[in-house]
Amino acid sequence: MFTYFYHERIRKSVATFGRLFNGIYVLRTIAASGDTYSQVKVPLTYAPKTKFLDRIREQEDLTTGQRVAVKLPRMSFEIVGISYDPARQLQKTTNFQQVGTSSSLRSKINTYVPYIINFQLNIYSKTQSDALQIVEQIMPYFNPQYNVSIKPFADYPNVVEDVPITITGVDFNDDYEGDLASRRTIVYTMNFDMKVNFYGPINNGKVITKSIPKIDIDNSDI
Repeated sequence: MFTYFYHERIRKSVATFGRLFNGIYVLRTIAASGDTYSQVKVPLTYAPKTKFLDRIREQEDLTTGQRVAVKLPRMSFEIVGISYDPARQLQKTTNFQQVGTSSSLRSKINTYVPYIINFQLNIYSKTQSDALQIVEQIMPYFNPQYNVSIKPFADYPNVVEDVPITITGVDFNDDYEGDLASRRTIVYTMNFDMKVNFYGPINNGKVITKSIPKIDIDNSDI
């Protein structure tokens, strides 16, 4: 029943989502004059929130044996859920065709199966100033949806589809009330929904160039 195929839809979705937030900077300024004395690019990593918080609080340096905390600000993101989206499902008989490897072949692609991938973007900072700079560089682009054009098939670069990414909420957490020995970490959590289409195998067939009609006439009643 099942045949092998792989369109890298989840892998491409992760890469597309991460690329959106891969060019965010934080500026450090002098309060009195407003002059900028430092510009820091915020690193982005695919990692779970809990594991990343453990790395921020304590990480062992293998060269010296000492424990060194991860520098902030930083960002991480991960997939937190995948669910079927029945509202976008088309008829199963729907398909479209593309030119095959030769002029005598055609590739038929059946209709997609719609899913929603839930992403979580986490922003870690020591100060509110750095965290708010990052948040404000993201939120204006989502109102609440942002469309990204991608090519779902590597072999068919002419096929392009729009992928909506919607922001669904922003949460805030500050552990400033912890003990004096612990490190303060401000965390902003932003949740997104990406509407992704999954395609099945691509079927290749010959082009119909000639038809031979055959008509049987029943003359028994004449």
